[in-house]
Amino acid sequence: MSDQSWFTEFPQLDRHQLLEIRKTLDGAYRAFSREYGDSIEAFFDPLLSFLIGFEKLLLATPWWLVIGVLAALAYVASRSWKLTVGVIVAFVLIGVFGMWENTMRTMSIILVSTLVAIGLGVPIGIAMARSNRVQSVVTPMLDVMQTMPAFVYLIPVVMLLGIGKIPGVIAVVIYAIPPVIRLTNLGIRLVDKEVLEAATAFGASPTQRLLGVQLPLALPNIMAGINQTIMMALAMVVIASMIGVKGLGQPVLKSITNQYFTLGLLNGLAIVALAIIFDRVTQSYAKRTQQHLGGHDHG
Repeated sequence: MSDQSWFTEFPQLDRHQLLEIRKTLDGAYRAFSREYGDSIEAFFDPLLSFLIGFEKLLLATPWWLVIGVLAALAYVASRSWKLTVGVIVAFVLIGVFGMWENTMRTMSIILVSTLVAIGLGVPIGIAMARSNRVQSVVTPMLDVMQTMPAFVYLIPVVMLLGIGKIPGVIAVVIYAIPPVIRLTNLGIRLVDKEVLEAATAFGASPTQRLLGVQLPLALPNIMAGINQTIMMALAMVVIASMIGVKGLGQPVLKSITNQYFTLGLLNGLAIVALAIIFDRVTQSYAKRTQQHLGGHDHG
């Protein structure tokens, strides 16, 4: 009986303690955001300026020129006429259905987020490949980033930086960066030890080995990581629209709240079209780099 009474009292005591802990943590976070919020915002100002400038450039450029540049990039990356025609048709349809501006906004945030993710992810992946200790520290963090619901880390970011583009970019980067880190690490670790020993025998320094041997041989893996990062960044578009990121996500959100079926469907299809284009172009580029490396091996 005493056991039973202890059990019923326990949750109340626990709840009170929990409340105190939560209040303390909330207070500490608020104090932190008041103290350092402005300086953190100032730190991200250059990124914001670049993002706004890039978005304005995409919106100000005539549609035919944007499509021409994208088609040329697709052809250079893939050497495939089918894919190039597909890119042209997809973007013409996006324009015809009145989704051009939102698509350009989405593209600007995806490209900037991907560049940030690559800029941070590849060096972290290299550091992981070079040190087992770094790998043992970073891997659990990546696990948390990949399993935690996106809404959870939107809360501290929005509390710190408010609503807008930069919190959107940060949320997208946190969500999308793990694949490029993991696959950079994996790619470098998979490089044949004999090849590295040969490079060392020829007097290559660690930096020369990294830039001349490891990174080129790991490139197909790194490209696969970049491909996955772009896909995850696109998956984040709708969630990022909830914190004021303009683009294709906002009409989808509006269609959910107001039950506009076709609006949601069309903008959803535009996101899918972007995903397919980015996926095919990066994959075919990765395949070409692999063939190129294969050719070198035989030579």
